[in-house]
Amino acid sequence: MAQLETTHIESLPGKCGGRPCIAGTRIRVQDIYIWHELQGQTPEEIVTDFPQLSLADVHAALTYYHDHRVEIEAEVQAERLEAERAKLSHPSKLLQKLTGHDADSAPLPS
Repeated sequence: MAQLETTHIESLPGKCGGRPCIAGTRIRVQDIYIWHELQGQTPEEIVTDFPQLSLADVHAALTYYHDHRVEIEAEVQAERLEAERAKLSHPSKLLQKLTGHDADSAPLPS
């Protein structure tokens, strides 16, 4: 009789910062949450985009999310805030050039 694999989610200290992810991958539960809940992708679309995942993996991640909603949403919010802080402390050089606010742009001699 074949043994069934039922472990879809793992959380290891040295992998993905200890955040829960799909076993055998670096795809986090919060990534599945974002794609499904915030971007409106179906589980089938997620599997099409990431063929290393099974539908069972995606559904297990969504189940985990619903069981740990507050924790997962807090992680997503913390990452968004960190990204905003990084943007403010390291502004885009391209944006600075395009808007004329770059320190390296001296007027060209006439």
